[in-house]
Amino acid sequence: MSANILLVEDDRALAGILVKYLETEDFSVTHAFGQTDGMEAFEGGEFDCVLLDISLEDGNGFSICSDIKRISDVPVIFLTASADETCTVAGFEVGADDYISKPFRPRELVARIKNAMRKHGTSPLLQCKNISIDPVKGIVTKDGAELSMSALEYRLLLLFFSNKGILLSRDRLADELWTISGEFVEDNTLNVYIKRIRDKIEDDPQNPRILKTVRGLGYKAVDE
Repeated sequence: MSANILLVEDDRALAGILVKYLETEDFSVTHAFGQTDGMEAFEGGEFDCVLLDISLEDGNGFSICSDIKRISDVPVIFLTASADETCTVAGFEVGADDYISKPFRPRELVARIKNAMRKHGTSPLLQCKNISIDPVKGIVTKDGAELSMSALEYRLLLLFFSNKGILLSRDRLADELWTISGEFVEDNTLNVYIKRIRDKIEDDPQNPRILKTVRGLGYKAVDE
């Protein structure tokens, strides 16, 4: 299920790059160039997140954010070339949920978007083959039936599905386990959790089709 993003950005080159990248991440993007057409687009559509530049040819992002927050609780993220503290504070004062200074890494932007949507309960389902994760309700289903998962299993699977197709190293996964549990994680502990997850999500855990091993490097979730 794709999330609908409104991008208000008057830099056409940057906007074109962002639209293409976000679409590869399964977002549906509507691009508006200025304050007027940005608000027209917002009022005429249904969006899960809004990305706003501050400096626009016919106005500014602060005004749009303020107008949006008066009529909706959709998450708003500012994208701006200004790292000035005054601008940052002003953005949060008009209701912004996050503030990203240019230049930024595209993968960081995607992570910030997903985080903002989770907080607002607008995050779409994360799907891989017949497995779905509802980040808002915190549940995992297989063919529509809910699976019983521990907090550690859920968080690891959420990490895999949020980075579908991307290799996650054993070190990064071990760090995730350490962050959740607050305890030192032995190498074998990760193996145990990967096996438990596969036993629940795979039709044939001995020949996994969703959670793949990249020998000597780590694991990744695939939807081929």
